[in-house]
Amino acid sequence: MNHTDQAFNAIALLLSFAAIGSYVNHRFIRFPQTIALMALSLSLSLIVVFLGTVEVIDPVLIKDTVASLHFDQVLLHGLLAYLLFAGALHIKFELLRGVLGQITTLATISVLTSGVIAGGLFWYIANLLGFQVGFIHGLLFGTLIAPTDPVAVLGILKRAGAPKTLETTMAGESLFNDGVGVVIFLTVASVAFTGTDPVLSDVGAFLLLEVGGGVLLGAMLGWLAFLLMRPIDDHSVEVLLSLAIVSGGYALAIALHISGPIVVVVAGIIIGNKARSMAMSDVTRDYLDNFWELIDDILNAVLFAFVGLEVVAIQLDWDYALLGILAIPAVILARLISISIPGLTFHFIGLVPFDRNVLAALTWGGLRGGISVALALSLPDSPERDLLVTASYIVVVFSVLVQGLTFGRLVQKLFPR
Repeated sequence: MNHTDQAFNAIALLLSFAAIGSYVNHRFIRFPQTIALMALSLSLSLIVVFLGTVEVIDPVLIKDTVASLHFDQVLLHGLLAYLLFAGALHIKFELLRGVLGQITTLATISVLTSGVIAGGLFWYIANLLGFQVGFIHGLLFGTLIAPTDPVAVLGILKRAGAPKTLETTMAGESLFNDGVGVVIFLTVASVAFTGTDPVLSDVGAFLLLEVGGGVLLGAMLGWLAFLLMRPIDDHSVEVLLSLAIVSGGYALAIALHISGPIVVVVAGIIIGNKARSMAMSDVTRDYLDNFWELIDDILNAVLFAFVGLEVVAIQLDWDYALLGILAIPAVILARLISISIPGLTFHFIGLVPFDRNVLAALTWGGLRGGISVALALSLPDSPERDLLVTASYIVVVFSVLVQGLTFGRLVQKLFPR
């Protein structure tokens, strides 16, 4: 089978499973679609693993087949661009301005703080359990699990009924913190696997180039889209322009070594506000919204089905699983501390009142998802890789299935209408 046939078969399998799973959920389960698909695909994967264990099917063949789908590449260099853009289209300028300071802090300082705390706790727990894990590999786990996943967060926000300010803060944080989180992850990974000692000034320059360059290129592309859309009124052309901005902008960002996620988020916010209000007719606006909502729903379904299936490709070891389970409270605690520190700081200097309900919602609603799994799978082969992949996967499964399913009820309790 050539690579083209293999890719087509993989797409056919994922789309078919996503469609069947969505139908079953809509008729019988009634969970949020992304959570239901992940639960169904995870259940199917565990059945496959069991059948492989009892030698009903060839476990090596199944594992190699799932691994050949290259989930990390598909997400980080494919699906992510379109999912981020679809989410950014609905971020409103007027709401964003009111919480820009909080979003910036959460997407930078809190991500770094959370990564260090979670990494340190993971390293300590791993060594208590007898694993010979270096502190740098603990930090590596912390950095890959620190960013909240925009796909998971935006998925639950659609149904949670959170106050608009909180919803904008969580959505903005999840959309922007990926660029920062990936840069920090790559820096720590270079130390862990190449032995190079990064110079602080070089890391700062790299971060500034990735983030600052991403904001600048995204703003330029978003403004370009606005200028091109303003003199025309053809919904098919304008939708195609938005698609070109996402695809071309993300590819250009990778070529220029700047943050692709930030590029498409900034461009999406500009198109979703400036172009929608001043360069589109009502008909075009409806077509654009419907098109990107459909793209978002389809890719969300595929992504969460993909995440569930990835359990086949990880090293299922009970000791690894125990470490992953113990890492769950460590990650949540790190999230709580990383939000509390800037929150209390803002409170004491008189910028933003400290609200315990908001703190609780931000902590429990900071979901981890496919991005953390993809980053873990992108690590090179090493004695620590399987441990990190398994632990991150267990944290993600808990985050999506438990935190995701209970977040709506938590919001209703914290913010009764």
